[in-house]
Amino acid sequence: MEWFYKFPNMNDGALRDLKKVIDNGFRAFTRAYGDAIEGVFAPLQHFLIAADRFMTQTPWPIILVLVLAIAWLASRSLKIVLGCLVTLMLIGYFDMWMDTMRTVAMIFVCTVLSIAIGLPVGILMARSDRVQRVVNPILDVMQTMPSFVYLIPVVMLLGIGKVPGLIAVVIYAIPPMIRLTNLGIRLVDKDVLEAADAFGADRKQKLFKVQLPLAMPTIMAGINQTIMMALAMVVIASMIGVQGLGQPVLKAISNQYFTLGIFNGLAIVGIAIMFDRVSQAYGQRLQKHREIVHG
Repeated sequence: MEWFYKFPNMNDGALRDLKKVIDNGFRAFTRAYGDAIEGVFAPLQHFLIAADRFMTQTPWPIILVLVLAIAWLASRSLKIVLGCLVTLMLIGYFDMWMDTMRTVAMIFVCTVLSIAIGLPVGILMARSDRVQRVVNPILDVMQTMPSFVYLIPVVMLLGIGKVPGLIAVVIYAIPPMIRLTNLGIRLVDKDVLEAADAFGADRKQKLFKVQLPLAMPTIMAGINQTIMMALAMVVIASMIGVQGLGQPVLKAISNQYFTLGIFNGLAIVGIAIMFDRVSQAYGQRLQKHREIVHG
């Protein structure tokens, strides 16, 4: 009755050989094309370094004014602006300013890259059911795969550093951007599209003048979720050399430094709340504008 309790499985030797073949094949691919792939991501590295230098080398009062100005323009809420001010002042007072600026630079680049990739893919999915059927399973894998697993192929291809961490964060954070762009465009009222057709709008005009503006609140929700997931990946990405608030947290875990971990963890929470409140307020403003304009 052993077969009844033990599930049939591949022979241990055959399974070991299969894993060895896959590992050797990936190592051969890495040796053959690793340098070329690294060259492809060189512009991304320059972008990340420039963002990091701007955030860390610009005097803190200027950064503070810029952040508060962006928060005000996006939310038009003194309460949110005051919350951002208090959060940043506390972060600076507890000597976490530089690590926070490096984290913000990483999140900024990740968000820009996620929008640049996710928006066109989401538009393609909204326009084609076939593309949606192909992309949805890929997004399912990206969202359910354990985040540590992303680090293995990236590190084997590109080594340890900022760019591998950036790629791992983007892979982890981009699915909400794609899904909600697709959803937002598909939810645009068909009567509005018929009216655009009646006025002679072509596909490009309908996309940029009708569908994207009406879908913008949903797209903003996707950007919000992308930022939140990118921040959640910061600590894990610190394992492969990404500087910022994640490294002190990782150090605290390794050495059981309770206070260090709590302080830097709370800084990550504070940054996440700032991004969340500002982006949500901007999305709500867009929604109100949509309701006023379109009734």
